[in-house]
Formats: sequence, C-alpha cells, structure tokens
Amino acid sequence: MQARVDAECARRGRDLLHGGAAALLGGLRPASRWKAPVLEVGYGGGLDRDLHLGGCGLLLIPSYFCRQKPVSFADPDLPPVLLYPPAPSGPAPQFRPADASLSALLGRTRAAILRTVTHGATNSEIARAVSVSTANASHHTTVLRDSGLIASHRHASTVLHTLTPVGAALLRLPDQDRRSTLQNS
Repeated sequence: MQARVDAECARRGRDLLHGGAAALLGGLRPASRWKAPVLEVGYGGGLDRDLHLGGCGLLLIPSYFCRQKPVSFADPDLPPVLLYPPAPSGPAPQFRPADASLSALLGRTRAAILRTVTHGATNSEIARAVSVSTANASHHTTVLRDSGLIASHRHASTVLHTLTPVGAALLRLPDQDRRSTLQNS
C-alpha cells in the first residue's frame, strides 16, 4: 500500500514539476476535471460541494482506501484537503532479452535501478522496487550518477533521480530491423 501511495506522490510531483498546476490537477481524471480556474470534483449520488480555497492552496492526499470518488473535509475551518484514489499501478516490468546484456554490463542491481529510474524515482522508491536498503540504493545511484547515466535533483530531504540522455540510450532495445538487415547483407 505504501509503495502505491509513494508512487502516486512521485507521479503527481513530476506532473507539477514538468507541467505546473494544470498538469497536476489535470492528472486527477477521471475522479476530477480541471477547467481553469475550477477543479470539478464529482462526489456521486448527486452530492456536489464547493471547496473554496481563499488563497490557502489545496492539499492533495492520495488515499489507498479512497475508492473511485474523491473526498474533502466537511469542516470549512480546516485547510482545504482533497483525498483521492491513486492512479492504478501499471503492469510489472517484463524481462527483455536486452536486460541480460545490461545486467552483464552494470550488474544486476544497478541495471534494475536504472530501469526503475526510467520515469524518475526517489531512493526509497528505488529501494522498494529493487528490494535493497535505502542506503544501498543511495550508493548505487551515486555510482550511476558519477557515470553520467542518471541525474539527481534534491528538494528538501528528498532526492529525485532521473535518466540522462546517455542512461536513456543505454536502456533502448537494439533496432532489430536494422540489425537483421546488416546481418543479411
């Protein structure tokens, strides 16, 4: 449960980082719909509520126990909060033939970490995904960063790791069509 909520927080953070508030709020579909400057939230059962921010901002909380519809606090004296269901998790990564050569080059753990960082990940997300300690994940990300395969961006106490162009190129599958053309000539 924690991994799914952490992944949702990271996903929303990346939406905000790369596309601003419009991308962050637009990504809450289908539970909500962003039509600037209004966030439309369907509560179901004909119940509609206005959530007045009054310049206070909005705290978004992904809740593993929130099913299908978002929920907000009913007390207008509390800060505006919207609990919403996290996006469905994607399919588990599948083993590809190129993974064997990548593991041979980098080592199994570093190759797995590089794949985990494909869409950006924090040390704790990496540790959970690869089943290593956070300290071990930090050590491996330092090696990958020093090798120019990932970039790390610190925000407060969290570090978000992303692929560099070299890291992304290393993860690409070989061009099978071009390869077979060269072999047949």
